[in-house]
Amino acid sequence: MDREVIGTSPEDATAPSDDSATPPPSPPQDHGTGAEAPPKKSAPRRRARLGVDLALLGVVGVVLVAAVAAGAASLYREFYSPSAFVERYLDLLAEGHAADALGVAGVSVDSAELEAAGLPATASDALLRSAALATLADVHIVSETPHGTHTDVVVEYRAGRYPGQTTFEVERDGTIGVAPTWRFAKSPLAVVDLTVRGSMEFEVNGFSIDKRQVSVDGVDADPGASVPLLVFSPGVYSVSVDTALSSTPGIAVLSDSPLHSTKVDVQAEPTAQFKAVVQEKVEAFLSACATQDVLLPTACPFGYTVEDRIVSAPKWSIVQQPAVSVAPDGANWAIPQAEATAHIEVDIRSLFDGTVRHVSEDVPFLLTGKITVQPDGSASIVVVGTDTL
Repeated sequence: MDREVIGTSPEDATAPSDDSATPPPSPPQDHGTGAEAPPKKSAPRRRARLGVDLALLGVVGVVLVAAVAAGAASLYREFYSPSAFVERYLDLLAEGHAADALGVAGVSVDSAELEAAGLPATASDALLRSAALATLADVHIVSETPHGTHTDVVVEYRAGRYPGQTTFEVERDGTIGVAPTWRFAKSPLAVVDLTVRGSMEFEVNGFSIDKRQVSVDGVDADPGASVPLLVFSPGVYSVSVDTALSSTPGIAVLSDSPLHSTKVDVQAEPTAQFKAVVQEKVEAFLSACATQDVLLPTACPFGYTVEDRIVSAPKWSIVQQPAVSVAPDGANWAIPQAEATAHIEVDIRSLFDGTVRHVSEDVPFLLTGKITVQPDGSASIVVVGTDTL
């Protein structure tokens, strides 16, 4: 008997029945990190963490504000304060930049400002140059004190080999952006009222000056008159004379007070060369006098007086030349009184009895002299006699 075989497909064999099948677990969701999402934090923990973060940000903010404030204060002191302004001026002097220092706000002055400060309006600016500056070192600010509309800045320094201290008056001069600018309320320039006796030429810190170049009288300048000279303050100025006629080791003056006048009086002394020349000229002059065959040589400091008649022309000679010295005499020089001796040989006839006697006699005499220095630098020597000994 044939049996009917009912076959099944592979799909039918493996498919579970509806009532016994259990759905498989869902695979984990991948959000791109490959890891499972962390569990959510609670609200109190989030608020605590936020508080800590805000506190840290506050501390950082305070530190940043303090740092910015400190930096701004440091920047102000170094570049924009009255002290920084004064230091820049002194640095220019120390570096020998006279023209730049003169261009600093409030430094230059006019005749009206000089007169208002009681200084000569005709003061020369010949020394406001690099060649006349001495060294300036060890500059440091001592104090900065506001006084109403201006600020006093006290500075210590060493000018040449001299220590000094100067107070500068500084005032506001506007702004550049938010930065203040400053100027000198009182110019730091000063005046040296200089009198040099015995020479029309002198040197200041090695810079040569002729009185006729800086005097308002020009070539007609009085050799004995003082000349007012503008100078930078602070600064040391050494005045000396070194010419063929006269010299001096020098006198130093420290200019440390703005718009202040300092009197300086320098007396030059004759050089050995000058004294030797004067000695030579006086001896030559007396020798020339001795060539005159008269009893009283013209314009000479010696002579011989008789009441009788001379028989032969007198013959003079100088048997002792004077030891000449040279002394200051105001703007010029003088020859102090000196002794000398001439000798005369002459025959004299007596008016009473007609007899002739021969005279061979020393004639002592005194002389003095004046020496005037001419504009071209030469010296005019005038010798005069006094009473004979």
